[in-house]
Amino acid sequence: MNSSPATLNEVKVTESHEVAWRCGMLYLRLALGVSFLSGIADRFGLYKGRNVGYGDFAEFMRYTAQVNSFMPASTIPFLAWAATVAELAFGLALVLGIWLRAALGSSILLLLFGIAMAISFGIKSPVDYSVFSASAGALILMLYETRNSHPPTWVT
Repeated sequence: MNSSPATLNEVKVTESHEVAWRCGMLYLRLALGVSFLSGIADRFGLYKGRNVGYGDFAEFMRYTAQVNSFMPASTIPFLAWAATVAELAFGLALVLGIWLRAALGSSILLLLFGIAMAISFGIKSPVDYSVFSASAGALILMLYETRNSHPPTWVT
């Protein structure tokens, strides 16, 4: 093993990059998971006061109908409950660090939400609310986790 200064510096850089990647992925995982769980808390009335989005499930159903304005009204209850179940499962899995491939489901769910928002409200809405950015982040998290915690070679 060569212990020249250049080799030691390379090892330090590699280790520090790995720590940075792990911290970044932890931050991303927690941010996505907490965001999903916050939406669940809001639609079930757990937030009070200012800055409440839905406040209750009936209001969330109305919002679901607006976002999915192109869908038949009869599908809205199913879509609202399906989104709620998916967000709860993905949120818990991401926060607890279990079933980290939940990131792929999160990415797909966010992508579908962003597309529905774009169809119903125009492209500015999902872009302004960073829905596609969150979807991309979830996809990167899934790719990172499925590569045995090693960043892709094109990033380093």
